[in-house]
Amino acid sequence: MNKRVLVKFSGEALAGAEGYGIDTQILDYIAEEIKSLVENGIEVGIVIGGGNIIRGVTAAADGVIKRTSADYMGMLGTVINGVAMQEALEYKGLSARLQTAIKMEQIAEPFIVRKAMRHLEKGRVVIFGAGTGNPYFTTDTGATLRATEIGASMLIKATKVDGVYDKDPMKYPDAKKLDTLSYDRALEDHIKVMDDTAIALAKDNKLPIVVANMNEKGNLLKIVKGDYSKCSIVK
Repeated sequence: MNKRVLVKFSGEALAGAEGYGIDTQILDYIAEEIKSLVENGIEVGIVIGGGNIIRGVTAAADGVIKRTSADYMGMLGTVINGVAMQEALEYKGLSARLQTAIKMEQIAEPFIVRKAMRHLEKGRVVIFGAGTGNPYFTTDTGATLRATEIGASMLIKATKVDGVYDKDPMKYPDAKKLDTLSYDRALEDHIKVMDDTAIALAKDNKLPIVVANMNEKGNLLKIVKGDYSKCSIVK
């Protein structure tokens, strides 16, 4: 069984049907899924995107806002989601800490890898906010970086689909699910698992990326225990 994992959620996943903001029912559901991992002795790190608040690339599209500023705005969006997730986890009786790559000490600890690992060893869930702290890097890359730094055995990308497909299953009914694929194929064929920087970093550090449906109740625990029947693995 994998003892330490990092789970990446998109910001959009928190938005629910509205498409923006935070749906507290979804937040509660995710917290319950994370709780099941902690109760089974798993050390859990979390990264959440910020797309339900603002997306840097979109905000900078017409040139009014510079890309660097827009990316920092996106980082702040991830912190908003991180505060919400910390609250939801604590509501479930878990101990959680939010660490951010940009200092904002009134609401979060600064990211310090040794401190993060101590929290994990003590059974606390650690949420990593503000991406890498640098513009031009996605939260997927931030999640891969943090997973590598804390020594996670795998990075689970929790999405709306049950794995990786050869083309978008939402658009193409004949899309085929790929149970396992190599880092090289994901990069060469531009299969949308994560952005290329994240995949290359995972490859360099031999970090498996597992893509799974976050709405499949109990699936995270099954994956951590070694049941990969409802997911795809990039390794």
